[in-house]
Amino acid sequence: MWQPSEIYPDPSIEILDPRFERYRLSLAAVEKLYEGTRWAEGPVWFGDGRYLLWSDIPNNRVLRWDETSGAVSVFRQPSDFANGHTRDRQGRLITCQHGTRSVTRTEYDGTITTLASHYDGKRLNSPNDVTVKSDGSVWFTDPPFGILSDYEGYRAQAELPTSVYRLADGELTVATGDVDRPNGICFSPDETRCYIAQSGTKKLIWVFDVEGDTLTNGRTFVDCERGQPDGFRCDEDGNLWCGWGGGPGLNGVRVFAPDGTAIGHIHLPNRCANLCFGGKAKNRLFMTAGQSLFALYVNTRGV
Repeated sequence: MWQPSEIYPDPSIEILDPRFERYRLSLAAVEKLYEGTRWAEGPVWFGDGRYLLWSDIPNNRVLRWDETSGAVSVFRQPSDFANGHTRDRQGRLITCQHGTRSVTRTEYDGTITTLASHYDGKRLNSPNDVTVKSDGSVWFTDPPFGILSDYEGYRAQAELPTSVYRLADGELTVATGDVDRPNGICFSPDETRCYIAQSGTKKLIWVFDVEGDTLTNGRTFVDCERGQPDGFRCDEDGNLWCGWGGGPGLNGVRVFAPDGTAIGHIHLPNRCANLCFGGKAKNRLFMTAGQSLFALYVNTRGV
């Protein structure tokens, strides 16, 4: 059972390498903002409205946390078993949906546009996580998790291999098919690297070089051993803040320097499925973990 820290610095924030010291605020502690989801995922920050959206996949809803009041409300239900979210360059909500096996965009008037649901005439598996590059292209992962049971979607047979896709100018292409059950995805601050979590039999974080509209030179960034990587984001210095699981002592957020060294760990009671930076200065880390939404102020900003 998680309990708020009564002392500072919060002992749940562990320094694994001296490079992490500068990112820990000595008077900031992990806060629980909400409890009551079945499986929390996909946080995305709306600074223009001062609110956070995140998914409660098994409950088939998207929740909204208001920064000014702390109130939580239902943003969308049913959500078609929404998972990962991001925003495009125009500020619109981009969503991975297990139920429709698609990636959608919520327009300014609230209508929903399907961006991708098929490749080569076959249905996608269950789009999981998504990011938008500065050129407006949409990149997303497509593992089978949403079609394995009726808990996070609808049970069905996979029609396609698990791949990472790029969508640009209405054309969907495979960015890479090398990752076994790809999960989280994000770009480095300068967009020369793309990080992808592998949630197959062997748990890895891959890193690819980004050359135009292609991913090349795929290689292991982190061999996760007993850890389980999930969704992640980069900060302004290129550190990778990664949702992490694997059991007691491993659950939470693992932070990796650009050279792949684990430099810090934020301990949480459950596996952290995903995270994002938000708040007025983009220095507040929002973490979705099991039944709860957590937050922590840090001394860096999200990209």
